Amino acid sequence: MTSTPFGAAIFGCDGLRLSLDERAFFADANPFGFILFDRNLDNADQIRALTSDLRAAVGWNAPIFIDQEGGRVQRLRAPLATDWLPPLDHVEMLGPNAEKGMRLRYRVIAHELMALGIDANCAPMLDVARPETHRFLRNRCYGSNLDQVVKFGRAVVDGHDQGGVFPVIKHIPGHGLAQMDSHLDLPRIDVPADMLDSIDFAAFRPFSDVAMGMTAHLVYKAFGETGPATTSASMIRRIRDDLGFTGLLMTDDIGMQALSGTVPERGAASMAAGCDVILHCNGDLAERIALMDRIGAMPEPSQARAEAALARRTSPDDVDIDALKAKLAELEQGRGA
Repeated sequence: MTSTPFGAAIFGCDGLRLSLDERAFFADANPFGFILFDRNLDNADQIRALTSDLRAAVGWNAPIFIDQEGGRVQRLRAPLATDWLPPLDHVEMLGPNAEKGMRLRYRVIAHELMALGIDANCAPMLDVARPETHRFLRNRCYGSNLDQVVKFGRAVVDGHDQGGVFPVIKHIPGHGLAQMDSHLDLPRIDVPADMLDSIDFAAFRPFSDVAMGMTAHLVYKAFGETGPATTSASMIRRIRDDLGFTGLLMTDDIGMQALSGTVPERGAASMAAGCDVILHCNGDLAERIALMDRIGAMPEPSQARAEAALARRTSPDDVDIDALKAKLAELEQGRGA
């Protein structure tokens, strides 16, 4: 681990390999980690070379993140990785075997990520699906009631942990009531506080032990909020105090249009609210530089949470992945429970 304070960011990169300018910027900024997207993924050797180069640029074993939920949101597809059903569809297929099946699914995903040098996945998604949940989110959920989401979410955490991959719980404190796509608009949630507290927020309380979490770009009107949770000091306090989350708290992508202002202004507002690290996903180096100039290094409490998260890095357990895939296929067919 680096002895230099982490830059308060997780950055994307431009393409399939690093430019000299990117290498120099990352070496100077020392971001907490990196995140990969389609523009960064071609073949296995190229991905392994890129992940190695990203870590070499900062000089330590920085976590490298990806969105590999399965279904519509999975950056790696065949032949690089298994193509999965959307999570909600898979849960329904598995029926009474869903808890065991979801654990196996994400253990396989963890194995496929680690083989490419990727060791952090933005999952599980602990949002509770509703009939009105926006279609960009709904089939990414694990269930339509609190018990399902908690049970299957824990199975997803366990699958990652067993495979040596950091899980990232999202979207704290709950995105399931959103009827807009926060990539494009700012959803405003107008339901009573007791409903939020007993369902949406409650889904996250059993996961206070997880090392990393990601905020939601939503307005919760029941608490007198006018801006998104990501940039609200009172909502970040609620995440810490009421939900009990003590891990590293990253923003959802700072480039999403649910947020207002310039990207550096959004980053500064998120840090001022109490987020630990800013997730910046696009491939614009100039924007990354401007953001880093504004947010700088992590403050001491965030640095401590970052170091505590990294200290929980696990090694993959020794398993026969082909046997796990066969077991999962049996569960999907209603056998082998």
